Amino acid sequence: MRLAAGAVLGAVLAFAGAAAIAQTSPGIVAARQAGIVGERYDGYLGYSASPGERVSREVGAVNIKRRSLYTGLATRRNATVQEVGIAAGCELLAEVKVGESYMLSDGAWRRRAAGQPAPVPGYCGR
Repeated sequence: MRLAAGAVLGAVLAFAGAAAIAQTSPGIVAARQAGIVGERYDGYLGYSASPGERVSREVGAVNIKRRSLYTGLATRRNATVQEVGIAAGCELLAEVKVGESYMLSDGAWRRRAAGQPAPVPGYCGR
């Protein structure tokens, strides 16, 4: 699947900017650094290990905000919510730092190792 990432991703970033879709709290930042929470290919945060209750609530709140953003953009751009989420996921995966966990479309969780390039799937057009 090759995305029309330019148009959809451009809309994501123009509307909200990368910082808005990557909203984090200190709890999420710590969980990301520990490899417990990570970015998913579909534009949402996920768990590579069991998080605490507080982090779980915070991740849920971020994902609700992201879903709302993606829904609005999908409506305005005549795209599906999934297409917008995957386009945002391309941008978010490009920002995964060394030691952080991430999930690609095969459903397997991985951790970015030192010297490893950012985990951007080929369909992202980078």
